[in-house]
Amino acid sequence: MTHYDFIRKALQLASENPQQHGGPYGAVIVKDGEIISTGVNEELKTNDPTAHAETLAVRKACQQLNTLDLSGCIMYASTEPCPMCLSAIAYAKIDSIYYVNPGSDDQESVYRRLYERATRMVQLNPSNE
Repeated sequence: MTHYDFIRKALQLASENPQQHGGPYGAVIVKDGEIISTGVNEELKTNDPTAHAETLAVRKACQQLNTLDLSGCIMYASTEPCPMCLSAIAYAKIDSIYYVNPGSDDQESVYRRLYERATRMVQLNPSNE
């Protein structure tokens, strides 16, 4: 199978998902030319804001391969992964990501909030009290 075959599978999952689980997002993880896992957006189904197609595909691939290290794997996503998904992909050490659609306005707002410090993070050192 080619990159285009795998990306078509991600697009197929995305197009079928709104009727079943939520948003039109799909992801496929491949290793050595074989599909290891797939994921679709399940935020609405599960009321879980972390249930993105990419993160679910990463979780399933880690379980399938019994490892946290997905080196040698490639992800195919219907849409450019958001910051949360990119973090999961990076932690899992996935080699490459192929996607079709650019990020959404929602994704852009997440990037803006991160840069505008909408969530305050402060490192405390108890020894400096």
